Amino acid sequence: MEKARQIFTGKSIFLVATILILGMVALTGCGGSSEEPAPSDDGQNGEPQEQTLSGTITMAGSTSVQPLSEELAAGFMNIHPNTRLEVSGGGSGAGVRAAQEGAADLGASSRAIRDDETGVKDITVAIDGIAVITHPDNPINDIAFDDITKIFNGEITNWSEVGGDDANIVVVTREEGSGTRGAFSEIVLGDGEMAATAIVQNSTGAVRESVSNDANAIGYVSLGALNDSVQAVAVDGVEATVADIVAGNYPVARPFVYLAPEDQPLSELAQAFVDFVLSDDGQAIVEENGFVPVN
Repeated sequence: MEKARQIFTGKSIFLVATILILGMVALTGCGGSSEEPAPSDDGQNGEPQEQTLSGTITMAGSTSVQPLSEELAAGFMNIHPNTRLEVSGGGSGAGVRAAQEGAADLGASSRAIRDDETGVKDITVAIDGIAVITHPDNPINDIAFDDITKIFNGEITNWSEVGGDDANIVVVTREEGSGTRGAFSEIVLGDGEMAATAIVQNSTGAVRESVSNDANAIGYVSLGALNDSVQAVAVDGVEATVADIVAGNYPVARPFVYLAPEDQPLSELAQAFVDFVLSDDGQAIVEENGFVPVN
């Protein structure tokens, strides 16, 4: 009887020990998964830190650049939903001043900066062709470059002088300080002056609307601002298309640039936006909007 009790006791001790060991193994297995550290989104565990960008970028300047900037901002905000871009117009001159004075994170200009516009650095983000536009009913769809110069400086005043109807030409132009006007004047007029009789409009949209409402009007707008309400005339037989601008065939073209103070780095957010604009994704947006990529 004593021998049986000893055998039972030994078996019991062995059984208890086995249960305890198995229980510890099970607890260790469960504890391993529950104690796993949660992934961090602070950029230290493989997550790109730029995903945490937030804040507002301010931009001022060219109304020609503004629609493209808004499209680029939409693409940027898809990646960084906690950011936003506030764009105001005022013309390329205002964009230069905003950059010089630090009144905005970025200035915008639809022309190259001039020698006397010091203290700023420029970043070309796209190339824009300037389309010469007429009313869709105007039978003239191709004008010699020299004749365009004479129309806009006031030497040619009747459509019959360039093969059209006997009707007075109504010239529509942008306001002084407009980058589009500055670029157009530099390319087309040279040292000449805009016709004194020209109707002055203060935005690209207003020029387009004026021409679309007058069968005898002629004006100019950014290539990206073209729509079916006007027709773009060929210049010396070359149409205002991206392909011809890239090839260097179309003579009326200019850069779109962002501007910043020359002696100061951009903020982290503004630099991230510029990097996006110059990336393949940003330049695809440039092309989708009718402008010529720079990369």
